[in-house]
Amino acid sequence: MSVLIVIPARYDSTRFPGKPLAPLKGKPLIQHVYENSLGAVLAGEVVVATDSETIFERVLSFGGKSVMTSSDHTSGTDRVAEVARSMDYDIIVNVQGDEPLIRPQMIDDVISLLSDSRADIGTLVKSIEEPEEIMDPNVVKAVFGENGFALYFSRAPIPYHRDSGARHELMPGQGFMEAGSSRMNVRPSQNPLPARSRFYKHIGIYSYKREALLRLTEMKPTALEKIEKLEQLRALEHGFAIKVKETAFEIIGVDTPQDLERAETWLSLSS
Repeated sequence: MSVLIVIPARYDSTRFPGKPLAPLKGKPLIQHVYENSLGAVLAGEVVVATDSETIFERVLSFGGKSVMTSSDHTSGTDRVAEVARSMDYDIIVNVQGDEPLIRPQMIDDVISLLSDSRADIGTLVKSIEEPEEIMDPNVVKAVFGENGFALYFSRAPIPYHRDSGARHELMPGQGFMEAGSSRMNVRPSQNPLPARSRFYKHIGIYSYKREALLRLTEMKPTALEKIEKLEQLRALEHGFAIKVKETAFEIIGVDTPQDLERAETWLSLSS
């Protein structure tokens, strides 16, 4: 099947205006995302979708492909869908423009999930290793079935571990959370939870079968989506099948100048 990677990028950001063009290791942020996306073996084309002429021109200046899209979109998914409507590809991958540490293998992994004929959408999860992330509403948690399909996504700590007040181990040496408590206690641990009982965070990269993406973006936001402020819940509420795969890779989404500094540090240490 033919695959198109679309990187949505807008200039106006409340917390970090001009973020896609912010310099990172001598390159604009969006260039890191674009070049990493080019490394995906399974993709046929990579394009940046933007409503900013400045971003459009900058992408062209470093040899990338870019298309201008409407400034009326309320989400990156809608921007990706606009591009998908005008291009003939079987699978569309949404790689967020603020994740400069995205790896080509992660993109290939999310594409390969759609080889399952039952799947409409593919995405990634990662086992949580830092205890504080469990209670952090900015870290979206995911639960999925034995068949690898998503059951729910939430900003709350799911699954909830209820075991008669017993301590629930997270990971070796990481800590535990007391059942019935919102308090995370960091203490050494020797007995990790079984894999099916661990906490997983959602990594916000998606692959869509083209028809599924177009149908999804024509639907109005649903009740759960509005409550949790999570777009993927619209897909689940409408019966779309989201297949997930665990990744071992960590990424740093850049939402603020401080996040950019973290990404700079990470790249310096890994180079």
